[in-house]
Amino acid sequence: MTTPKRHILAGAFGAAAILATALPAVAQQRPAQQPAAPAAQAQPAPAAQPQQQATAPSGSTIDAIRARGTLVCGVTTGLAGFAAPNSQGVWAGFDVDYCKAVAIALFNDANRVRYVPTTAQNRFTALQSGEVDMLARNTTWTLSRDTSLGFDFGGINFFDGQGFMVKRALNVQNARQLDGATVCVQPGTTTEQNLADWARGARIQIRPVVIERLEDNVAAYIAGRCDAYTTDVSGLASTRAVQQNPNDHVILPDVISKEPLGPLVRHGDQRFADLVRWVHFGLVAAEEFGVTSQNVQEMAQNDPRPEVQRMLGRTGGLGQMLGVDNLWMINIIRTLGNYGEMFERNLTPIGLQRGPNALWTTPGGLQYAPPFR
Repeated sequence: MTTPKRHILAGAFGAAAILATALPAVAQQRPAQQPAAPAAQAQPAPAAQPQQQATAPSGSTIDAIRARGTLVCGVTTGLAGFAAPNSQGVWAGFDVDYCKAVAIALFNDANRVRYVPTTAQNRFTALQSGEVDMLARNTTWTLSRDTSLGFDFGGINFFDGQGFMVKRALNVQNARQLDGATVCVQPGTTTEQNLADWARGARIQIRPVVIERLEDNVAAYIAGRCDAYTTDVSGLASTRAVQQNPNDHVILPDVISKEPLGPLVRHGDQRFADLVRWVHFGLVAAEEFGVTSQNVQEMAQNDPRPEVQRMLGRTGGLGQMLGVDNLWMINIIRTLGNYGEMFERNLTPIGLQRGPNALWTTPGGLQYAPPFR
């Protein structure tokens, strides 16, 4: 590897970089500092190689969850906007809302969830071994994860892509200027492979600084051990938003991959996979139909559209087909809102715009739900 080209990485940054139009843009916002996970919370599962497939537990996941009385949901160790505990140990975020939505479908109670923080390295072993019932932690849907690792993805709840963040003072305006630079990256992720593939294709040299824990990765970048930090654009926005001076950091306009994120479950239990998948579709369809946390009861009573009536459990018995109460979507929407409400509550404050995560009825939007019939 060559020595980093520091003459490239110097000077004051001129114009602010913006994200590619095909992905969410990052606004100049500054939420409160992201808290660390409290000691009372469950600790991350023991580290293991994600490529080693464990034997999945036998039996019905839904029956096991009901017998236990709690959904066990694997989340990240702390990512603002997606999953993070506050100072009282209460978890909140976009991914957390998906855990809550499944719990509401099963128990009509958003509090019947136990959150297990998992790292990029141990998340798959935690799911394969049955330590968690599902993962909702910014995980990319890939062919190998769908097959050789033995998972089923419950739809794409966030269309993302990998990018780079640098300090504004380095005056870097695009990723090709990182030739010879050091870049912080997590191992065992699609991010690590994407970085190597992109650098090879671009014919530039990158010196990866591989650090497992997200918190340590970010700390190394902030401390100057790396010239840049790379992960999904959503993760960059989250990290940037909780810095003391967010405007000191720039997300470059280059997006080097497709990263379709979504919740996932184990192969072999299609009943539970169907439930997780249709929870997501229900949230998207509710936004499309204009069903919100404020009007869901009125819509259930008075909306004349047959599909709305079926989705809200007034006709059709669709909930029973999934093994839950027919009013499952009423209960979810009343508590959490629709997909758009969840996005606005959790992700808009960290500077993410809808972009491709807008409804398919919006130009450029990709979120789309199959029919409820």
